[in-house]
Amino acid sequence: MLVEVAVAAAVRGTFTYRVPSSLAAEVALGQRVAVPFGRSRRATGYVVGFPAVPPEGFELRDVVEVLDPFPPFTPKLVELLRWAEEYYLVPPGELLRAALPPGLNARRGAPAPARRGVEYAAPAPDAAASLGALGRAAAQRAVLEYLLARGRIPVEELRAAFPRGRPALSALAKRGLVTLETETPVATAGVLPASAAAPAALTPAQAAALAEIDAAAGTFQAFLLHGVTGSGKTEVYLQAIARARAAGRGALVLVPEIALTPQLSGRFRARFGDDVALLHSGLSDAERHAEWLRLRRGDARICVGVRSAIFAPVQDLAVLVVDEEHDGSFKQEDGPPYHARDLAVVRAKREDAVLILGSATPSLETLENARRGRYRKLDLPARIDDRPMPEVELVDLSKLRRAGVTGLPGLLSPRLAAALEDTVAAGQQAILFLNRRGYETLVVCEVCGAEAGCPDCSVSLTHHARRGVLMCHYCGRTEPMSARCAACGGVRFGVGVGTEQVEEAVRSLLPRARVARLDRDVVSSADDTAAVLARFARRDADVLVGTQMVTKGHDFPGVTLVGVVLADTALALPDFRAAERTFQLLTQVAGRAGRGAEAGRVIVQTFNPATPAVALAATHDYAAFAEGELERRRAFGYPPFGRMMAARVEGTEDGARRTAEALARAARPALAGEVAMLGPAPAAIERIRGKSRWHLLFRAPSPPSLFRVHAALARVAQRPPGGAAIRFDMDPYSML
Repeated sequence: MLVEVAVAAAVRGTFTYRVPSSLAAEVALGQRVAVPFGRSRRATGYVVGFPAVPPEGFELRDVVEVLDPFPPFTPKLVELLRWAEEYYLVPPGELLRAALPPGLNARRGAPAPARRGVEYAAPAPDAAASLGALGRAAAQRAVLEYLLARGRIPVEELRAAFPRGRPALSALAKRGLVTLETETPVATAGVLPASAAAPAALTPAQAAALAEIDAAAGTFQAFLLHGVTGSGKTEVYLQAIARARAAGRGALVLVPEIALTPQLSGRFRARFGDDVALLHSGLSDAERHAEWLRLRRGDARICVGVRSAIFAPVQDLAVLVVDEEHDGSFKQEDGPPYHARDLAVVRAKREDAVLILGSATPSLETLENARRGRYRKLDLPARIDDRPMPEVELVDLSKLRRAGVTGLPGLLSPRLAAALEDTVAAGQQAILFLNRRGYETLVVCEVCGAEAGCPDCSVSLTHHARRGVLMCHYCGRTEPMSARCAACGGVRFGVGVGTEQVEEAVRSLLPRARVARLDRDVVSSADDTAAVLARFARRDADVLVGTQMVTKGHDFPGVTLVGVVLADTALALPDFRAAERTFQLLTQVAGRAGRGAEAGRVIVQTFNPATPAVALAATHDYAAFAEGELERRRAFGYPPFGRMMAARVEGTEDGARRTAEALARAARPALAGEVAMLGPAPAAIERIRGKSRWHLLFRAPSPPSLFRVHAALARVAQRPPGGAAIRFDMDPYSML
């Protein structure tokens, strides 16, 4: 018996192995196996096929061990991963490895870990009648009497009552008077509890959308659910999934990041109970493995998770939801560079599932697919109960500066400060959004002008005042904050504003207000995020200051004011999507206001009030923004009117440059007049973690032309000059 194996290593292609007769009955498609590879006697591999004949000219080696009692991958997932391997130009074993939870993704053929469950003890039904038969076994009698009084309890509780009672418990189990069972608890990390509300009455628009989704059940159909913020997209998801479950089928819900999972997973758990499994990095490794196992065994049939959950082993998939489908975090930037939203389309098609792409600000790629008829567009044009959209007011910071209003603490304009005071005085809540962490974004010497920069990255260090450090947000390097310049001894001062400074300014402005902050500096886990959001949901905080973690999907009825401290942070980035991202962020954060009984308002501070991304977000005019932005994209051939591939190079300064130039030379004959090559050039951030970075961008009408260019580049990538590392990225999202 022969098997085709993808080895968990950064190598292209697959390898053929023999299966010893002793293992033949255990091997199946998608199985995890230990195989010899190169000089290693034991590496992890994944069975992806069964060749009929061995390759010529090679001496085959044997599979060493089958690592799991059943294949981690279903045949349909193997198909999806093989497609992704080819499209995203990544080694198959690395992609398969990335698709598995911790514990199953070891490289050296390690067996799967066993999660420690909770052991329970319970008295047998007729145990009371046997008390007298225990005679002089006083310890056993005491333990049994305790169990008869308490019923089924964790053994930990019993151990606390009887520190030396384990031998007596084991003896009772042997007598058949006690049953011992071990259960693996359901993961709850990062879940924001929600009331177990019955399905809500639908608006006419929701009912119409659900009817179209129902009509497509059992076949592949992609829907774009375009609903304004607060229009009830989540209820449509819930009721579509409820109908799939009533038919005995499964569902998968993808959300952009951990910050969005607490509230959403809480609503799903409230509606569907333990039928919901969670998959995100906020869980411990053991919890993620256990939740994955519940899905693989069919004990849970609904999965709520982040990007990597696109590979979750949901049984008999009927509904696949991508919530906030426009969000860039669905694109994997580290590791295999797949896009979970785009893979969701492929997976739904292969499994005859309904796909729902939900957003208030659909990506232009998704919108164009709907315009071309590839997706069916469903509209939720109004908020629940016809609540009004919040009024948006623009504050022109450049006018304030010209009027001599400078040195604003936390960059809070007089208008925003007054609105905050009014909101808190009225017993209502406010959210302040600034997509910059820290206290000050730059520290400069007033004598020699030297900037505090990271020696390993081409970026400035951010001042984190509470910790008294300067920090690089790319490599994590920190150093103590000194008031004096190391070069000349001059006094240093800070420039720019971060969330830490905004929080301080709000506390100074409103000393009696309860202020919370939500960014990566104050939360490091899903539980931390859920705790901050729960506090705000209980109205134990009046003002929530945060980065983009506060912009997505949250529903707080008490919020009547949203303040955008600076709308322009992303506009100047060298990225053709900068305007689209800015519009989406502003629209999403504005949508947090006025979701309860009280009307909401939004104050957006900006130096560029006339730019379309800001001006049209202020009027909630997605259609006008999309139309103008699509015209700009069409003129330059950028997505969705063209496809792109990036070649990213990292290495020494000389090695990265030489490798990038070698790639350009190899690519030119393959361009064939239909592929545009941009570069080679240093990346926008030229150095990260001590490595120089260069990149080349290729733009073409369709993927096949890019695959032809990749074939030419792959020969250089096998032995790059200068020893630099090369990474190919189809449909790149980040241009930095």
